[in-house]
Amino acid sequence: MWSDTVADMLTRIRNAARVHHKQVSIPSSKLKVGIAEVLLSEGYINDFDVVEDGKQGILRVDIKYGSRGEDVIHIIKRVSKSGCRVYTRVADLPRVLDGLGIAIVSTNKGVLSDRSCRERNVGGELLCTVY
Repeated sequence: MWSDTVADMLTRIRNAARVHHKQVSIPSSKLKVGIAEVLLSEGYINDFDVVEDGKQGILRVDIKYGSRGEDVIHIIKRVSKSGCRVYTRVADLPRVLDGLGIAIVSTNKGVLSDRSCRERNVGGELLCTVY
């Protein structure tokens, strides 16, 4: 049993990208699907789907690589952990690599990227950063 399922998801994606797997399977949840939607909309993954298995479901994520096989996801890092939650206002959201990366935030409007949070003027729990 995992104590931090989001950290497990990010670790599985990170490990799959390092060894150039095309796809990774992760136990599904609403929060993980929200993170996958943000990664898809920001162009860090090719696609994802949820496969029902009679339990909680399996989230299958297609990892994206560049035209010459280079990594698109260089670093994916958990910020808010189960032992130390990190909450930010919209004015305090970090600019990852001065706007080249993204921060994924869990808000009352759903899971959003830092750009979407600034557009909607909402803050929340800073889940992870990707670049």
